[in-house]
Amino acid sequence: MAQEVYLTRAGFEKLSQELGYLTTKERKKISKAIGEARLLGDISENAEYDAAKDAQAHCEARIAELELKLSNVRIIEDQNIPSDKIYIGAIVTLKDLDQNKSLKYMLVSPEEASIEENKVSFSSPIGKGLMGKPADLVVDIEIPDGKKRFKILKIERPA
Repeated sequence: MAQEVYLTRAGFEKLSQELGYLTTKERKKISKAIGEARLLGDISENAEYDAAKDAQAHCEARIAELELKLSNVRIIEDQNIPSDKIYIGAIVTLKDLDQNKSLKYMLVSPEEASIEENKVSFSSPIGKGLMGKPADLVVDIEIPDGKKRFKILKIERPA
């Protein structure tokens, strides 16, 4: 049995859109590339054909991965999650006590994690160190660069 995948509504929409793109536009594009490569002659020594077939294999693997994930999704906004502690979907304001600066992260599933968007996976070292913790607590979290100290300033839930 497949494991549940927890996503925000935005994360669900993003994966659904990617699946839609791959199954409609990308499949057609790859199919056309395979057809054009076949016209070039012997496919046993045809680099264009091999490249198109590799692209097709990668595309189909990603489609299968997305279909599996989306078939096991639980939207976290639909869950009755307490807001007094840090759980998936929480927006957390932290103070990095080592560098004396404030940080704001949203705890999300690994499928949605994005440093550029300040979305941290709940399975990352920082995510694991924050899960279940209340506000006003100082936590020591072991990360690849060593140990970091954070004070949890605020816990919010998206509207």
